[in-house]
Amino acid sequence: MYGIVDQTKIDEINILNATKLALKMAVEDLKTKPDVILVDALNHIDTCGIPYISVIKGDAKNYCIAAASIIAKVTRDRIMREWAELYPSYGFEKHKGYGTAEHIKNLKENGPCMLHRKSFIKNFC
Repeated sequence: MYGIVDQTKIDEINILNATKLALKMAVEDLKTKPDVILVDALNHIDTCGIPYISVIKGDAKNYCIAAASIIAKVTRDRIMREWAELYPSYGFEKHKGYGTAEHIKNLKENGPCMLHRKSFIKNFC
């Protein structure tokens, strides 16, 4: 299970709180509830009453956290490739929305699209 928070909500609550919200969404969708949840360096999170352990640099120290990190990245990359088909002039299939030089160049040339977070583009447009 995973949670996805869109760009509008991220702008509303900030990236850290959006990460926490996505985690809560994922926990709520679990059919089988674990005894404990391992998280990568997050605190003050709503895990629906399930105890959690926050591990600093958890993706480097714990295989479960590392696997979750890989799943999150692959899922996000897949979504960005799908968006690239609708917005081909932005190169989302290459930079996956990260603030690369190519992304900034495409953003300046084309202006923002509906996918761009206002909190991201304020520095470039």
